[in-house]
Amino acid sequence: MTTILPQHRIERVRYELAKRNVTVRKVERSGDGFARITFAGEALHGFQSQSFDDHIKFIFQDAAGNTVMRDYTPLAATAEQGELTLEFALHGHGAAASWAQQAAEGMQAIIAGPKGSMIIPAQQDWHLLVGDASSLPAIRRRLAELLPSAHVEVLLLREDSAAGWTLPQQSSWRVSQLADGEALLAALRGWQVPDGHGFAWCAGEGGLMRQARSILLEEKQLPREGVKVAAYWRLGEADFHERLA
Repeated sequence: MTTILPQHRIERVRYELAKRNVTVRKVERSGDGFARITFAGEALHGFQSQSFDDHIKFIFQDAAGNTVMRDYTPLAATAEQGELTLEFALHGHGAAASWAQQAAEGMQAIIAGPKGSMIIPAQQDWHLLVGDASSLPAIRRRLAELLPSAHVEVLLLREDSAAGWTLPQQSSWRVSQLADGEALLAALRGWQVPDGHGFAWCAGEGGLMRQARSILLEEKQLPREGVKVAAYWRLGEADFHERLA
């Protein structure tokens, strides 16, 4: 049996579930197809998000006045200032992308959750992060938490032909942006598991993530406690989120 040192041990915490009314305070649209939207509100003073793996329900009104809910990762939160920043992908024609394209100061929404946090310590011997546009905010947040000396491998699926996403770079970090799912899976199969105790985190389209889970658990034989795989979306379905491993 592998002994897990205290600095590697995952901690799970639960929060009281709350819905919070928020207002758009600032909108920043980048050149890589994303918008960072900062929300503010008195209700955010008690907001907690201790992990890059957290997700909240973003509740808003679409153009037809219908109430819509989508899952998002808090990119940054400052409870003392009552602020929360989410990052929205602007590509596609989904309700959330359309809302973010039109977002302006003063618009209102509701934030529900998170229900809890799975806190994955940054002091792992190595980190593997695999994802796509849907999980890029979580990956950005994780990279901001890690030390420059951390051993990091990032595999990102980016299917459009535009310039690559901007991510922080360190000498011990390797970031690969792949053009399709097959290339992503090939890169994952080619990844050599480093020595020591690490954590593999993957999130993206459900079918692709199931294959990633198989590679990590069956081919690479990583321990289940060192792997988190989630389906953030699935082709043909809206508001889909499922943990796979």
